[in-house]
Amino acid sequence: MIVPFVDLRVLHQDLREELDAAYHRVMSSGSYIMGQELEAFESEFASYCEAKYCVGVGNGLEALYLILRALNVGSGDEVIVPAHTFIATWLAVSQTGATPVPVEPESLTYNINPACIESAITKRTKAIIPVHLYGQPADMDKINQLAAHYGLKVIEDAAQAHGARYKGHRIGSLGDAAGFSFYPVKNLGSLGDGGAVVTNDPELADKVAVLRNYGSRIKYYHEMQGFNSRLDELQAAFLRVKLSKLDEWNKQRRESASKYLNRLTGTSLLLPFVPNWAEPVWHLFVLRIRNRDALLRCLKSKGVDYMIHYPVPPHLQKAYAELGFAEGSYPITEAICREVLSLPIGNDVSVEQVIEVIGECMS
Repeated sequence: MIVPFVDLRVLHQDLREELDAAYHRVMSSGSYIMGQELEAFESEFASYCEAKYCVGVGNGLEALYLILRALNVGSGDEVIVPAHTFIATWLAVSQTGATPVPVEPESLTYNINPACIESAITKRTKAIIPVHLYGQPADMDKINQLAAHYGLKVIEDAAQAHGARYKGHRIGSLGDAAGFSFYPVKNLGSLGDGGAVVTNDPELADKVAVLRNYGSRIKYYHEMQGFNSRLDELQAAFLRVKLSKLDEWNKQRRESASKYLNRLTGTSLLLPFVPNWAEPVWHLFVLRIRNRDALLRCLKSKGVDYMIHYPVPPHLQKAYAELGFAEGSYPITEAICREVLSLPIGNDVSVEQVIEVIGECMS
């Protein structure tokens, strides 16, 4: 490949000494679960998100699920979700026994459209999960206003938005709670699976902390039927190293995005739109093109890797066939899935190479 979509080896090579030191620190401690590294990371990440509490968990899906469980969402309830998102947002709802109720995105930002939420609210609705998709904040003020009017909880799916800001405020502190993923390719990624719940609510944080640990706060004494979903010491130590670099990496991503936006303006590509109140962190740089297949073939032939986020929307996945959605049920979402293309934008990427190849492919 001339340009891989992402190459974590380059990123980790630059951090080798610090990651090695973190590894040896954990190995020599003799404490590998629920120890000092996790406590330190939880404190540091909560502070970074401008929130009071952080609870490290096993992954991003479980972060959302544990929030919903802590809020007593369950069978017979409904939760409003974006129609256009990674399926984990829906799965977290389904695994509580509740039903995900999809809402179309805004066609320019790809985030859930606040203007479409109200018509989806019923007497069974308990919560709204806005996703800060691709690293761009959803319009939280409008969502929070609706939620307050109807007495609903707001759960941020921040799996792709580590460090993003909405009207000057960090993502993660703008709803009742936020679920983060530390999957390795995220802007803040571990060297394995990992996740966290961030909140300003002490009772919710406490309940999630008990739920993640078999329903126990004292060893062998169990207050509730809990789970095993704990961010381990080694991943916490690695994340502490990488958290200190996150703002620098996000700045590099913004610079790469600016190059794409400046150089590709005026082409037939539909480029990302950023509202003036948003400060995205560009987890992904996603554009749209109607005749996508021809461009994909050309990019591949010239050695530029790419991805499609996402080729099939959740409502048309076999996993949700029982909900009975037919093709055409959510036309905006389906059009986006047919047209989107994600270009390399990681810290190891040569954006100039990608732009040059796109120019050749579209000439």
